[in-house]
Amino acid sequence: MRKLLLVLTLGGCVGLQATPVPQAARLSAEVLTLTLSDGTVCRAGWAAAGGAGRFDDCGPGYGYAVDVVENPNLLRQLFTGLTEALGAEGAVPPMAEVVITDAMGRDHVFVSPPPADLSDD
Repeated sequence: MRKLLLVLTLGGCVGLQATPVPQAARLSAEVLTLTLSDGTVCRAGWAAAGGAGRFDDCGPGYGYAVDVVENPNLLRQLFTGLTEALGAEGAVPPMAEVVITDAMGRDHVFVSPPPADLSDD
């Protein structure tokens, strides 16, 4: 009887595993990197895809849309210009809003680069 109870308990735990949820999205000049709650990391060439596409081989499949901020603040423009002048073109990731759409049609919105954590930990 104990063995049966153990098998049923373990079987119930397996059934409780949830679909991974998007936890973070980061951009480089060419690649969108998505991190899921189960630790899976997926990548897509967002720039080559025109800013929108799908992570078909990532979990249950996720859609993405990248909306780049075309006119960032003056300080960011100066910093980006300086890095390009020093030969590091593409080293500063674009500022953008990234929307990841899961299989249920829910949107998960991220900003890239992520905001700075200014808390006193």
